[in-house]
Amino acid sequence: MPARKAKYATYKKPSDIKVGVIGYGGAFNMGKAHMSQMKKAGMTPFAVCEIDPARLEVAEADFPGIETYGSLDKMLKQSDVDLIVHITPHNLHYKLAAQCVRAGKHVVTEKPFVVTTSEADRLIKQADHAGVMVTTYHNRHWDGWIVRAVREVVDKGVIGDVFRVEANMGGYGLPKDWWRTSQSISGGILYDWGVHLLEYTLQIIKDPVVEVSGFAKTGYWESKAPKDYPWLGDMNEDDAHAVVRFAGGQMAHLNITQLRSEPALDPAPLLVLIGTKGTYAMTWKEWTTRIANRKGELVEKKGKHPKSEGGLIYYKNVAEHLCGKADLVITPQWARRPIHIIDLAMQSARKGKALAAKDS
Repeated sequence: MPARKAKYATYKKPSDIKVGVIGYGGAFNMGKAHMSQMKKAGMTPFAVCEIDPARLEVAEADFPGIETYGSLDKMLKQSDVDLIVHITPHNLHYKLAAQCVRAGKHVVTEKPFVVTTSEADRLIKQADHAGVMVTTYHNRHWDGWIVRAVREVVDKGVIGDVFRVEANMGGYGLPKDWWRTSQSISGGILYDWGVHLLEYTLQIIKDPVVEVSGFAKTGYWESKAPKDYPWLGDMNEDDAHAVVRFAGGQMAHLNITQLRSEPALDPAPLLVLIGTKGTYAMTWKEWTTRIANRKGELVEKKGKHPKSEGGLIYYKNVAEHLCGKADLVITPQWARRPIHIIDLAMQSARKGKALAAKDS
């Protein structure tokens, strides 16, 4: 993964970094979670921007004395906040992040980084020009299961050379009535958990991406939805699949679906790493290896995943980076890579052909 040293003015200590969030909605209480993690990392909670006055009252109760704003324009004009975290629907990530960058603010976007390759490239260029940091909240980069998979399985060659990764997520049923079901807002079915699964995959297969093919099934749940379902005409795909080819000849498959009904796939592994000596599979609860012994027999082992504090590790790295003491782990160039893959996959599904990648 490419590292990036700070090219901008650094802070003396983490507490000098005044942090804020855009979006303090009730879903998952993400605003409080981000502010709490940044506080634990030593930074100073300072401002919240939220269009719902009731949620601003909650923010004030959670962090007494914090500045509150009903619009981003007012926050950028009136606040001395240094770093702004964007907890907004996906289609707003680029627009609002670019506005903050132009105002000279450092930016963290909730994943996905942005929705398209073009947005990623423009935001990276604008941040370089403005001399500010942009990154995305890939807290799952430090999930216990992927840390163990990379350090103890892939790097040590336990299953040989990994030549294919299979990543899966989904279930069966009409998608939930929320904005993540809207294709125009979310970007599509691949963007939510797909970004995490691809970020895992890119830690495992480190070669550049050279080509992406995409496939999609649409229309089934839209035909079954009630007439008052709010996302009719704008629903995500029922099922989407990306096939990624790497420069070293490796391959990755990503599937996100609302049509998984096969009992044999319950629970389906989140990730399966296929190597020349065996396989390593990860479900939510445990890992399993199946490795050929000297007699050619497959020997199976299972174990529990190690714990993780990915969010805290992420924000400690951001704070250390802004203080000039560490390279940024989740660089904008790194954040661009899964976005580029999904963007190409969705284009490929529409065009019916594989597309060449321009990996950073």
